Amino acid sequence: MNNNVSLITKNPLRTRKDVIELFHQISEPLLAYFSEGSARLHVGDTNAHYGHDIAGMEAFSRVLWGLIPLLAGGGESKLWKIYMEGMKNGTNPNHEEYWGEVHDFDQRLVEMAVFGYALALAPEKIWDPLTNVEKDRLYKWLNQINQKELVPSNWQFFRVLVNIGFASVGLPYDKEKQEESLLKMESYYMGDGWYSDGHNEQQDYYISFAFHFYGLIYAKVMKEKDQKRSREYIDRAVTFSEDYIYWFASDGSALPFGRSLTYRFAQGAFWSALAFADVEVMDWGVVKGLVLRHLRWWMKQPIFTKDGLLTIGYAYPNLMMSENYNAPGSPYWALKTFLVLTLSEDHPFWQSEEKPLPSLEKRKVQKHPRMIICHNEKQDHVFSLTSGQYLKSVHGQNDAKYGKFAYSNQFGFCIQKGIDGLGQGAFDSMLSLSERDGYYRVRKRCEVVKWEKNSLYSLWKPWHDVKVETWLIPINEWWHVRINRIDSYRELDTVEGGFSIPIEKDGVPTVPKVNQEESILQSENGVAVLLTLAGSGIRDMFGERTHTLVKTDPNTNVLYSSPTYIPSLKGSMEKGSVKWFGSAIFSSFGDEDPIPVWEEFPKVDQNEESFHVYYKGNIIYEAKFLK
Repeated sequence: MNNNVSLITKNPLRTRKDVIELFHQISEPLLAYFSEGSARLHVGDTNAHYGHDIAGMEAFSRVLWGLIPLLAGGGESKLWKIYMEGMKNGTNPNHEEYWGEVHDFDQRLVEMAVFGYALALAPEKIWDPLTNVEKDRLYKWLNQINQKELVPSNWQFFRVLVNIGFASVGLPYDKEKQEESLLKMESYYMGDGWYSDGHNEQQDYYISFAFHFYGLIYAKVMKEKDQKRSREYIDRAVTFSEDYIYWFASDGSALPFGRSLTYRFAQGAFWSALAFADVEVMDWGVVKGLVLRHLRWWMKQPIFTKDGLLTIGYAYPNLMMSENYNAPGSPYWALKTFLVLTLSEDHPFWQSEEKPLPSLEKRKVQKHPRMIICHNEKQDHVFSLTSGQYLKSVHGQNDAKYGKFAYSNQFGFCIQKGIDGLGQGAFDSMLSLSERDGYYRVRKRCEVVKWEKNSLYSLWKPWHDVKVETWLIPINEWWHVRINRIDSYRELDTVEGGFSIPIEKDGVPTVPKVNQEESILQSENGVAVLLTLAGSGIRDMFGERTHTLVKTDPNTNVLYSSPTYIPSLKGSMEKGSVKWFGSAIFSSFGDEDPIPVWEEFPKVDQNEESFHVYYKGNIIYEAKFLK
């Protein structure tokens, strides 16, 4: 193991000094990978849709998200001399490493944002040392962003950051284009602190590490020049924090959901931005704990190469779950969380004693992301029941990242490796349907999504003549219920999966929680796997399906590289029939004996007018159908 990687795992991450040291530990292995003119970083040979040349510029720029806060907070880095040289060459049209003229929707427009950020936060480091000629070149290269089209999404903030950087050093900027981008982003605002990432059905981590992160930087830098908008951004971030805290578990991990998971600990950047903007939304010790526990959790994951470079993947290197815009240097966007390094040692963020998560509701309905989030602090388990999000752009594994019924910080979720069989399909937390040919379809875009009491209802069509209605109903920290009504004009096989559970962790086989013969519990209506790490199971509530354990291919789960077991139920339908499928999904973590909970499960009854879900003899949920 590279010495830096070893030191990262030993870094206690309790103090500002520790976090500064972490930045050095992550960034200094990059010293060997700069181009001759220092304007690019070549940290890998995989590619993205924009090609190797731009990918090298992207890698160069993304490290600045951590380097600039370090410098703005009074720190120093071995990298800075190289960065100044690279920036001068990259913006010089006469140099062979010139970053080039950009086009509409160009990836380099994304990477320009951090230079505006740098001009606003550390002008004495990046701007003042330049000659007049070098200043003019930097300005002209960045000003291209005011002449090009940006994707109608969080990209609009990139122009805003460049222009507030210009304003910070007294340069002219395009006020009309700036206002145009600000108004576009205003049109994405949904209320209650939530944006959509453009006019679409996507409310994922881009809301935290893009919209609010950039909005809080704007609020801090522009608080005197644009008081009204700055106040709005702060108020929205405060409201958003009341929902977003539920995405984090007490061990520091966060809910894996949506795209761009390879940015990893950027999930915690929102909390750093709150501190940067001096927004005292909750006890400073709580905010400090959210940031530091998150970093500690991530630094325990095998996310670095032996040379100390960040990899593409989530909890381990995994190209299969990546998007077409993930180049080797893309993961360094995670360094956004180092924004707290702008804060001096005497700031209340650093002076406060780290505190655990506050007391949270066990169940939180979040209407904008269309989630019911279940929180179990005792088991460090956070899972969401989800319906209705989907991505218009096909970047890779959209069905797995947005369309599943449930997502979990402890079980993760699986992606599809291939189309040959259930092991490659890895259909955890999904209902998959096949025309009896081995090719399966799952939920993609929902045609209808609505809240029904405390459940989440969706209507979706895997084929134009197959209609599926789904109710997702939380019961408690161990159980949730799914009711599916399928109206089909096709002969179908169906497979429904619970949470996937790894066969080994960190290269060590998971030891059964009970003896080997009893680690897989089978009953008339279900199957469960009970291992030391966790327990996962599924029960059929109508008694028509058979249970099975699906063993997935390795590297399909975003948290665990080993194959996983998915407790599953198999069923079938004849052409022109309507069928009800009900399942109770079991999950368990920690030392508590799971067997008594597994044996006392939710039940359901159903007729032509309604269905009722019971647990321990009490009605938990009732749905009446419209005729």
